[in-house]
Amino acid sequence: MIAVPVFFAVLVLFVVVILANAIRILREYERGVIFRLGRLIGAHGVKGPGIIFLIPIIDKMVRVSLRTVVMDVPPQDIITEDNVSLKVNAVIYFRVIEPQKAVVEVENYLFATSQLSQTTLRSVLGQSELDDLLSQREKINQKLQQIIDAHTEPWGIKVSNVEVKQIDLPQEMQRAMAKQAEAERERRSKIIAAEGEFQASQRLADAAKILSDQPSALTLRYLQTLREIATENNSTTIFPVPIDLLKPFLKAGFKEGDSY
Repeated sequence: MIAVPVFFAVLVLFVVVILANAIRILREYERGVIFRLGRLIGAHGVKGPGIIFLIPIIDKMVRVSLRTVVMDVPPQDIITEDNVSLKVNAVIYFRVIEPQKAVVEVENYLFATSQLSQTTLRSVLGQSELDDLLSQREKINQKLQQIIDAHTEPWGIKVSNVEVKQIDLPQEMQRAMAKQAEAERERRSKIIAAEGEFQASQRLADAAKILSDQPSALTLRYLQTLREIATENNSTTIFPVPIDLLKPFLKAGFKEGDSY
């Protein structure tokens, strides 16, 4: 009488264990890669999301997330093409698009993608000059994305974006670049000042030409200058007047045939 309930209890426990191993629930962003006796079942062997039924002991399932992975690439020691040593780190965005390949074709796709990103970062930046790294960041990012994506495509992984985050320059290089920028600004300021002097000299030459053609205009300019000095200063002002300025007035005062 006691053995029967124990038998049913063991049977119920066995059924519960079997059902627990046979039923899997996958989230919307998850897929299950199913292996039956070690072989990938069906054309793809991918199931989900929702409830998945497995044959206990015979079937094995590997969960794969389809969400975008944001992976930080550790700082890498780079020697640029113009022999400048620096440290560069980056960030890579990728996601699994073919779960069966991510499980079958590579042992650990996260570790493999990380290592590939590090080696590609060193290789690409080592073929670039420092000025290109600082001024053509977008072009380098696109080149890194294309190379890494081409290598991870057989693994069923799509690399959507690669961004170089930070470039750490040596202190002596920072000082040299600061001096270069200062010299460049000084050169521009001298060019602007020289251009201003050149334009001013052109205007003065045009004004002198007009005054030489019209002597009376020079006289009026002289008188205007005297007026400005008289209003600004109350002290006595001695202003030398060339005799050439008086010729128009003297000629007007003498009759024809008179001399002065």
